[in-house]
Amino acid sequence: MKIYNLFPLLAGPLHDWKPHLERAVAMGFDWIFVNPIQPTGRSGSLYSISDYFGVNPAFLAPGSRKRPETQVRDMVKEAERLGLRLMIDLVINHCAVDSPLIREHPDWFRREGGRIAHPFCVEEDGRKVVWNDLAQFDHRGSPLANSLREYTAKVVEHLIGLGFAGFRCDAAYQIPADFWRRLIADTRRRHPDILFIAETLGCSPEQTLQTAAAGFDAIFNSAKWWDFSSPWLLEQYELTRQIAPSIGFPESHDTERLYAESGHNANTLKQRYLFTALFSAGVMMPMGYEYGFQRRLHVVKTRPEDWEAPAVDLTAFIGAVNRIKASRPIFREEGLIQHLEHPNPAILLLWQASTQGHGQALLVLNKDPRDHQHFHCDDLYRLVQAPPPLIDVSPEWAMDYLPTPFDFRLGPGMARVFVTRA
Repeated sequence: MKIYNLFPLLAGPLHDWKPHLERAVAMGFDWIFVNPIQPTGRSGSLYSISDYFGVNPAFLAPGSRKRPETQVRDMVKEAERLGLRLMIDLVINHCAVDSPLIREHPDWFRREGGRIAHPFCVEEDGRKVVWNDLAQFDHRGSPLANSLREYTAKVVEHLIGLGFAGFRCDAAYQIPADFWRRLIADTRRRHPDILFIAETLGCSPEQTLQTAAAGFDAIFNSAKWWDFSSPWLLEQYELTRQIAPSIGFPESHDTERLYAESGHNANTLKQRYLFTALFSAGVMMPMGYEYGFQRRLHVVKTRPEDWEAPAVDLTAFIGAVNRIKASRPIFREEGLIQHLEHPNPAILLLWQASTQGHGQALLVLNKDPRDHQHFHCDDLYRLVQAPPPLIDVSPEWAMDYLPTPFDFRLGPGMARVFVTRA
């Protein structure tokens, strides 16, 4: 899956989404992920849903006589005409604290000291962050868990009816695996092609394993935060790769914009997109990344007026990386990955091998996005376990002939991508 995250608060009303869909197709994306489009509670957060069967007025055409559901279906049809499938957030760990569901089904919610419980997270510094605008569903201890599951199934069916073909399951690890197992199985009996992707970031390896094994088609990984050296990412990858494929991302709507974080370094954007796209079976990128946007996406405050003048234009580069991913099956699976040593510590050398007969790959990446680095290898073929030829499919300056010994001066953040025949 090559996923373009169309952030609805930045894109605006549904009828204005067409240019974004067309740009995503031109860059080689095949899926569109849309954050929640339902009406919100008083906080205005996209993830504080008050009505699971409605459409946020902010995304509807002013004065239109078309029903909200029709406007959504029209947008979906336009995406499908372009060859795209759509995925939407499935937010069922919590709802808005002022949702009518609190009054209508009080037994569906977890309580602390007699009051509705709010979901929270613990930051790396130990600080507890509580979302007071959210009410947490009780999928574990509610005496009416079956009716809550039936309601969730109706929400899923409604969204499928609008045309969505997949779900990014928000905070999936906070909901029992058995709940997901039954929901996914029941949905697939009616709709065999619907995909479920688990958002498991920030949870323990054990929680990730339990969630991934509940029938999910993929999980999200933490490649965005890797320093290209520490062993933890490859350890996480090996732990889950045979259970569910993963999706990497260079930034998301939950993170700062990488262009701002990197001090306006376009090489960092290219480096990170290429790495996350080729490391994982799937990749996701939020809108604006291709233009070096700097304002962080905000689930309450972002507006179409926050669209920025492009600082860079990486559409051609991203398209080239996506074509590599589309044309080389080894980059669309969770195969074997090994970190190889190199005398230059600024060089990342990764060997990948398919477990499905798709050959091998060698990724040579300059970790330094600001300076050139020299890569030398006496014999590239010693790094792979396959006979010649080794093919250079790099998105920039691909070579028709690979000499032995091999010398290359890598530009800042640049990568060389080599593959064997399948």
